Amino acid sequence: MSKTMTRLFKQFALAGVLALASTAAHAQDVGYNFMPGTDFTKYKTYRWVKIEGQQYPDDITDAQIKQASDAQLALKGLTKTDAEQADLYIGYRVALGQEKQMNAYTTGGYGGWGWGGPYRGYGYGGGMTTATTTTITVGTLSLDMYDPAVKQLVWRGTASKTVDVKANAEKRTKNLNKAMGKMLKNYPPKQK
Repeated sequence: MSKTMTRLFKQFALAGVLALASTAAHAQDVGYNFMPGTDFTKYKTYRWVKIEGQQYPDDITDAQIKQASDAQLALKGLTKTDAEQADLYIGYRVALGQEKQMNAYTTGGYGGWGWGGPYRGYGYGGGMTTATTTTITVGTLSLDMYDPAVKQLVWRGTASKTVDVKANAEKRTKNLNKAMGKMLKNYPPKQK
């Protein structure tokens, strides 16, 4: 294989790896924040509360969100209660937004490779790039933990993902479980 073809192959391979990496990075964006100095070891129980002024999804989606959260919180040693007294009050927020996504496609061959021009370097030519835009729906889910004893927010996690509005219940549940697993991965947070 010539040096030119080897270099071309490496460039296309790198472009393919970068394309896959960027697709994975946008698959689900998850993060969290917490109140510094909070002793999270004291929290053993929680109860669900509604956040005032928030609009909530239908009953089925509400149940799916809570079940995904409950499963992860149980793994963290927290026990759900319906009692008025709980160590944590937990609520969630959901938001849907529309974004434009640009898709670019390049077609063409390998024309134009070789020495030439005033710079005497490699270059390529030919082909055509076409760009299209589509509107996508992005959903964001935030999970808030409040300490009722001190009346303040002590932890918040968020997950954002492109939403497939036509997804079946199994796929939605799988995405929620994955989001909650990632969101609560570092709960309780490690503090210095």
